Amino acid sequence: MKRFRTHLSVTALALALGLAGCSVAGSTPTGVSAVTASGSTTSAGTTGSAAATGTAQAVSLDALAEDTHYDADDLTWDAAAEVAVTLADGASAAAGGTSSDAVKVDGDTVTITAAGTYRLSGSLSDGQVVVAAGEEDVVRIILGGAAITSSTGSPFVVQGANEAIVYLEDGSSNSLGDASTYADQGTDAPNAALYSMADLTVAGTGSLTVDGNFNDGISSKDGLVLAAGTVTVDAADDGIVGKDYAVLLDGAYQVTAGDDGFKSDNGEDEGRGWVLINGGTLNVSAGDDGIKAFNTLTIAAGTATVEESEEGLEAQHIIVSGGTATVTANDDGVNASGGSTSSGGMGGEMAVGDYTVDISGGLLTINSEGDGLDSNGNASISGGTVVVNGPTNNGNGALDVNGELAVTGGTVAAAGSAGMVVTPGASSTQSGVQVTLESSVPAGTVVQIADSYGNVVAAFVTTKATASLVFSSAAINDGEEYAVYTGGTATVSAGIGEGSLDGATEQDTATGGEYTAAQGPGGGGGGPRW
Repeated sequence: MKRFRTHLSVTALALALGLAGCSVAGSTPTGVSAVTASGSTTSAGTTGSAAATGTAQAVSLDALAEDTHYDADDLTWDAAAEVAVTLADGASAAAGGTSSDAVKVDGDTVTITAAGTYRLSGSLSDGQVVVAAGEEDVVRIILGGAAITSSTGSPFVVQGANEAIVYLEDGSSNSLGDASTYADQGTDAPNAALYSMADLTVAGTGSLTVDGNFNDGISSKDGLVLAAGTVTVDAADDGIVGKDYAVLLDGAYQVTAGDDGFKSDNGEDEGRGWVLINGGTLNVSAGDDGIKAFNTLTIAAGTATVEESEEGLEAQHIIVSGGTATVTANDDGVNASGGSTSSGGMGGEMAVGDYTVDISGGLLTINSEGDGLDSNGNASISGGTVVVNGPTNNGNGALDVNGELAVTGGTVAAAGSAGMVVTPGASSTQSGVQVTLESSVPAGTVVQIADSYGNVVAAFVTTKATASLVFSSAAINDGEEYAVYTGGTATVSAGIGEGSLDGATEQDTATGGEYTAAQGPGGGGGGPRW
């Protein structure tokens, strides 16, 4: 019998994962073992090893398993026990294996009723695969060149199981496409091309194309773990949804969604509704939020790119401890809001709610038309690199923090308009400078900061019109004077790097640790203006 997962709080899970000290992808944080998560064929008769070809993860699977259904052992099985299911219009059939009597064929509906491993190949032009197993059953579906579409609803439905595993066979191409209108639109009816009422795992090194023409692309009404695979999802509404949690361990996922891209939305059960990106590659183009969690959104390893969104990353608590995140947003780039609390105040005052942004590692790059990095509570930056290409309008700011912005490490470069500037707060232990340009400079302008000896300590290249820059790093010292230049040349990655003052023009000076008195809702640094 497969064990049932325990239910830890999000805080306990974060501690177990070592998020406070996680490093970038490919390294091993203190006290956490490096593991791998994708698989390929291993010894004869055994398929789907969980540790054959994957990249090192920032969070151990031992820690992750404490609060998810995922078990790497689920990706290893006896090939001799597989049931081969051939899909064909009007002629689907099952053969071999000890569970072949658990496959029922009724017209073009194939129903699997018991635990086991089932290998699907062939196609159904208007049919459905249904998993209707027991509540303690683990059902493993190998897609080995399967194409399933439905004209009346979802082509792949997990009605019942303890866990369903969709394994994409190495080298195979598979596809699922649903109807644009469902015959059954009841409360508990399926609403996605790949729909599961049970915990769902997607693994394997093959490919899968999912067309969610009605609503969502992939949706689990329980937990969701993406362990591997090359998957493309195009959905009318949400792209990929896990109710209790949505986890990306490995693989390459491309999501185009009319609403939210990748999310977990359980707002009812304590400690649920969280998202973890712990490896792999996720690319999202969304009509609304790119990556969203009701509770906590964590990026610990891997690469997450939000190519298009209204708000890029949104959750009550946002943690970046490793990996690379690149966000483009029409509104806020990173937004700590929503969840189970509310914000707002009286008389124009903004309340400090139970919302946090915590950045301790990795690379976070934001390009936003609204606020760049926004927390309706507090925010802290203790490591990693944060680059914000913020708004050009004065009604928003590159940094917008209702409470305290504590900068104690890492590198921060936040550029944008000058009307709503927020600077590091009094609890910050790392110094920085605030640059307010006499007039806005266009995209592509090199802005450089040099010490009193003429050494360039920071070079920044704007991606849009910019009137201000807040910069903090270990290279800036409190009380020291710095010259601010525009022009010259720079070699940068993600907009910041090394520069040369040849051909540059000095614009002003700034003193380390001295910021303009608080502007906007964030509290600022409260120092004198230079």
